[in-house]
Amino acid sequence: MGRAYEVRKYSIQKTGAARGKIYTTYAKEIYLAAKKGLPDPDANISLKRLIEKARKEQVPSDIINRAIEKAKGVGGEDYQEVIYEGFGPGASTLIIKCLTDNVNRTVGEVRAAFNKVNKSLGVTNSVSYNYDYLGVLSFKCSNGEALFEELLNNNIEIIDFEEEDGEVTITMKPNDHDKVKDVVEKLIPNVDYVIDQVGMFAKDKITLEGEEKETFNKLYNMLDAIDDVTEIYHNVNID
Repeated sequence: MGRAYEVRKYSIQKTGAARGKIYTTYAKEIYLAAKKGLPDPDANISLKRLIEKARKEQVPSDIINRAIEKAKGVGGEDYQEVIYEGFGPGASTLIIKCLTDNVNRTVGEVRAAFNKVNKSLGVTNSVSYNYDYLGVLSFKCSNGEALFEELLNNNIEIIDFEEEDGEVTITMKPNDHDKVKDVVEKLIPNVDYVIDQVGMFAKDKITLEGEEKETFNKLYNMLDAIDDVTEIYHNVNID
């Protein structure tokens, strides 16, 4: 039904440095979620869901607990989310999500990465109009029909529902993400999510070859190495 969205993320090998960045990113996100709401997972559903994802990524409990305790205090870091849009090689585009306590530092590092491959950042909405902001869940499911019916019974509007080889992928509005998870987890206790993401998904994908592909990979890896960058969305088909 509807558009089938490409949700496979472009990932790099999880080296020690990459693993360390995952820990840092979750610590920032958990701190921010606890700061925005209550620093209690039982009273803050966003914080609870984020902690669940962090544990799945094997983020140590002490990192999670320190982030929550820090959010309970006064002062400390004041992280904010900033989004940058840019143009890569060929017809490629990128949306870079960051969590930072110093916007000037972050934009300087992001702009430098683009400059090194002779590409540039764009203004707000110069790229994002070609993306959809969505929630996506994917998991093993033996009875997709029953699940779909239960979602409808809960008055949840599903954008896309795909069932293939025993795996279901559901695309929904971001505000319905937690509602869908509640239904899924009621029907499938201890479900293991293959994909659990709210983000920007390109409406159309492109394929790069040769030098353009090499340049894109170089740009992506430089952006991914920036500590403040938490997500990179793009419109490139990755092998």
